[in-house]
Amino acid sequence: MGDEKVKEEAMRMIGMFQVLPRLVVFDLDYTLWPFYCECRSKREMPSLYPHVKGIIAALKEKGIDLAVASRSPTADIANTFLDKLNIKSLFVAKEIFSSWTHKTDHFQRIHSRTGIPFNSMLFFDDEDRNIEAVSKMGVTSIYVDNGVNLGALRQGLTEFAENQNASEKNKQKWLKKYAQNSSSSEKKDPK
Repeated sequence: MGDEKVKEEAMRMIGMFQVLPRLVVFDLDYTLWPFYCECRSKREMPSLYPHVKGIIAALKEKGIDLAVASRSPTADIANTFLDKLNIKSLFVAKEIFSSWTHKTDHFQRIHSRTGIPFNSMLFFDDEDRNIEAVSKMGVTSIYVDNGVNLGALRQGLTEFAENQNASEKNKQKWLKKYAQNSSSSEKKDPK
């Protein structure tokens, strides 16, 4: 499936959801491209997984911001590859640095830079430990084992919508309970 066909399918898929993330964050190695960039040379021409360009184009066209969170020890190579692939300018934040924190520092920086709450973010990564740690921050996080593709996008948008709906239901329950408590305390304490 070519980039345009993937983009069309991604646009159709995104259009099916009423609630969308404000920011989609991608890992790089084995998520956007099929290699570790520290094992490559800047002189090489990198490639993306087959669906990535179409998915990124669709998200951008729908007005969803994009970011990168990578623990690569070779940020220079990663940035060179993003440049060579003509996608570097599409990301509002690029946090590429080696870390032992399972990307929680990356997300703190992305949040500080964008002001977007964690629960308005969707994240794709190929490492369970990153998915677990970032999920605890309130980010909808999707494990990919063969790069980002249309199936992963569908799963991510579905889980994001479910998380938002659950959050809204909890908020409504709390508001209802709060309204009942405040009205009952008013009845008890007439002034």
